[in-house]
Amino acid sequence: MDQHLGEYLGVEADWSLDGDPADTIEVISPHTEQPIARVVQAQPADVDAAVAAARAAVDQGPWPRLDPAERIAAIRRLAELYAQRRGEMAQLISTEIGAPISFSQRAQVGLPAMMMPAFCDIAEAYPWREVRTGFFGSDVRIQKNPVGVVAAIVPWNMPQFLIATKLVPALLAGCAVVLKPAPESPLDAMLLAEMIKEIDLPDGVVTVVQGDAGVGAHLVSHSGVDKVSFTGSSAVGRAVAAAAAANLTKVSLELGGKSAAIVLDDADPETVAAGVRSASLSNSGQICNALTRILVPAAREQEFVDALAARMSALVVGDPADPATELGPLVSRRQQQRVRDYIDLGQREGARLVCGGTELPDGVDAGWYVRPTLFTGANNSMRIAREEIFGPVLTVIGYRDEDEAVAIANDSDYGLAGSVWTADTERGIRIAERVQTGTFGVNQGYTMDPFAPFGGIKDSGYGRELGREGLDGYLETKSIAVAATR
Repeated sequence: MDQHLGEYLGVEADWSLDGDPADTIEVISPHTEQPIARVVQAQPADVDAAVAAARAAVDQGPWPRLDPAERIAAIRRLAELYAQRRGEMAQLISTEIGAPISFSQRAQVGLPAMMMPAFCDIAEAYPWREVRTGFFGSDVRIQKNPVGVVAAIVPWNMPQFLIATKLVPALLAGCAVVLKPAPESPLDAMLLAEMIKEIDLPDGVVTVVQGDAGVGAHLVSHSGVDKVSFTGSSAVGRAVAAAAAANLTKVSLELGGKSAAIVLDDADPETVAAGVRSASLSNSGQICNALTRILVPAAREQEFVDALAARMSALVVGDPADPATELGPLVSRRQQQRVRDYIDLGQREGARLVCGGTELPDGVDAGWYVRPTLFTGANNSMRIAREEIFGPVLTVIGYRDEDEAVAIANDSDYGLAGSVWTADTERGIRIAERVQTGTFGVNQGYTMDPFAPFGGIKDSGYGRELGREGLDGYLETKSIAVAATR
């Protein structure tokens, strides 16, 4: 990778460990706790310049005025480049955020590699223009126009996937994008910027600005931005919405979750444990739609607890670069301490610790690791059952009947995802229709199908990504009424 991408990124981006730390973002390895790079932090003037370049690209440039087929062809070229550099991108993400290399290859990079051509397929079938016969007999011409300048702000947990869900549909729609990665994961965005530079987009169509929350706040509140697409915590999402509202800027928010897995009385414990392990503990539990409340029939609770504990205790914890590793470190010391505090809190609240705890995993003497932890004997009023922990911590809650299971699942401030596990698919679908979430899985955690819309309700945000709806979010609908010929 080039060491300097200053002209393209809008700020000088230096991978070295030199430079004044006061002006840089230091990237720390979650595995070794040692610095691996410094990236120059953007200043307000850099953000202003990035927005101005995007504004010019939208108002005077060719990109929004191209035939959609030309934009689709550009993104297909990007997808080809991305596929060629998947291995490099996976290693980079594992290094900067601690995701196991197997998960980085399969999901961190595999998902965006799948999303890019899938979004192109969606765009090819999209009704960019249509004509309707109006009530009064006139033709009504409907056209879709790009929303304009998009501020895309992504967190560190699934950086490339979350960039792809915003950047790709925005570009296909004809928008210009100012992208701000999280300060914990700036390096993968720089590698993507290299690839984007190779497809030779017009000036200002994509700019990356690196920085902390202050940089994000300046970008969100900028009067030159037409839409903000934000993924992150519910607390920050509220602040983003409030800041954007001052300019009546459009906003889509994909926020936190506390998703429930409803296990019905006919479910197989081993099947449930295997499914929950994948849907809840991948990426060390640092996934917004992770199934963290496991609702089981009280009469069979011990069977499911035993199966879950066996799976969790057998997880291989260690070096993210090792292909055998299943659980890596958390992204930061602060996140590690936050999760440990919740583990202590759960025990004080009266839940029983089945496995895990606050000590470092066996064989680990450094890094921001947390043992995979399972609680039972919990109820839905406990904070460990209500608040997003964002780590490898699961809470089992018993229920009496289906109605109570649905009531517990719905008794949450969040509404991002969920699942039901049963031998009877139709029974599962009936449960799925009753649970108040934006997405749901039957006998699986919610898969990120590129053709299906993803997003939440309640404190999990609003707006949808992926699917045709993901493209809709970056377009404005214009109606042109043509008087009937007399």
